[in-house]
Formats: sequence, structure tokens, C-alpha cells
Amino acid sequence: MMMRQKTYHLQEVTLHTMEAGPPDGSVILFLHGFPEFWYGWRDQLDFFANQNYRVIAPDQRGYNLSSKPANVKNYTLEILAADVAELISQLGSGKVVLVGHDWGGAVAWAVADKYPELLEKLIILNMPHLKILNHALRHNKKQMLRSWYAGFFQLPALPEIMVKAFNFKLLERSLTTSSRPGTFTEAELTAYRQAWKQPGAIKAMLNWYRATKYNSFRFKPAIEVPTLMLWGKRDKFLGEELALPSIEMCTNGQLIFLKEASHWLHHEEPDRVNTLILNFLKAG
Repeated sequence: MMMRQKTYHLQEVTLHTMEAGPPDGSVILFLHGFPEFWYGWRDQLDFFANQNYRVIAPDQRGYNLSSKPANVKNYTLEILAADVAELISQLGSGKVVLVGHDWGGAVAWAVADKYPELLEKLIILNMPHLKILNHALRHNKKQMLRSWYAGFFQLPALPEIMVKAFNFKLLERSLTTSSRPGTFTEAELTAYRQAWKQPGAIKAMLNWYRATKYNSFRFKPAIEVPTLMLWGKRDKFLGEELALPSIEMCTNGQLIFLKEASHWLHHEEPDRVNTLILNFLKAG
């Protein structure tokens, strides 16, 4: 697969992307979560490019080679969703398929809510609808405990120091201890460390969490875009009880559990994830 680097200039930021597949193919846009970058989707980019889709995976704002605004308020959900909408408008392809995992899934939910006219279909990997998650963070004690780190990230300066310590050991462990053994190889972790070393990246990545207190995004009662939700049941960060209420927010939704997969399902079971997505895209 031939990969192409491209930088898109939006009104406020530049977004670095990796692309593959025919330039005139139907577009699938992949949004990564924390603490990844475009590289987390490489198995999907390869597979769908070979299916003649034009696949695009940006580094979202604050990550790797994309712009890293300094102000916490530059990372609210409304702004992050507007980035994706503006990026789609520059692709010149009409509607796209939007795929999001973790924080990328949160942004994808927001894009589907506010800009449904831009999307053909929506695919979410292990990220509940934000209404469901916010309710759980107030009323579900288990989820409150699972999300302890989000509260820690609100502190000034200390999280940056701890995350950078010992060559990003904390971030590395967040990947390796929450996934199947061997899911993230040393070569892959080296690629992640290189992204985390980019000037300003760690602070910007943490600012996604800090900006949640400034979010003013108001979701509509339902998501109208046809939606597929894939959920690894062994997720250590997000309880599976959040999945069903989330898909029930969709007027045309389908939920599939992967019993043996964790939060990192697209890494652990890429063939199955790719096949499920392809079947959903071909279903009309």
C-alpha cells in the first residue's frame, strides 16, 4: 500500500494526515483517540485502500504533526467536531464514512449530531454516546472508578511531568496493560513515543480532557446517520453497560460485541473489525 502524507490548512489549525487508496474512491475518515495518532489505524488503512476506498487518517489537533493550540478552550468538543467538518469540506468528495475510536469516537458522535449532512455512515469503536457517558460519570460508581485518570488529568503541570517520566512509561503502560499481551510491539511503541515527543504534544493531548469542563455541546435527541457500533467487552476504561443505551440513541443503529477484545479491538482483531465494517458499508 502506498501511503501519502498531506497537510490540510483549516481556519484555525493545520491537520497532518496519512492517506491511501484511489484519489477518486469513496472516502473513509478515521479518527484516533488518546494517546494514539494516525498510526493506530494502519491496519484499517491498508485493508480499505485495497478495497478501493480513499482512506484518510488525520492526526487530530494537538497530536503528532498537527497544530497544537496552547489554550485549553481550543479543545472543546464543538471545536474538535468543527475541525472534522471543515476537513471533510476540503476533501471534495461529498459525504464520507466516519470511523472513530475512544476520543475520536466522541468527536465522531458530535459530527454525526451537528453535521449529519456530511456523513454517509458512522462507525464507533468503544466510545459511548456522550449523553450516556456523562450520565454514567455522575451516577455509575464503577464508571467513575474506571475514569479516575480523567480527573487526575485536570491538575495543572503534574500530569505532564508524570506522563513524560521514564520515556513515557505511564502512557506505554496504559496501552500494554489494558490490551492483550503482545498487542503493541516494541517497534510500534517506538513510533508512539516519537509522536509523544513532538513539541507541545503531551500538554495538548491532556488538554482534550481539561477542556471537558468548557464543553457547551448540546446533543439532539437522536443520531439520524446509519450507525455501527463495535465494542470490545474487555475494555478496562469503559463499561460494556454503556454500549446498548448508546446505540439506542440512533434511529438506525447496530451494535456488535467482540467478547475477547479490549478497548484496543482494532489492534487486537483487525481482520474481524475490518470485515464487520466492510459488511456494514456494503449493506446499502
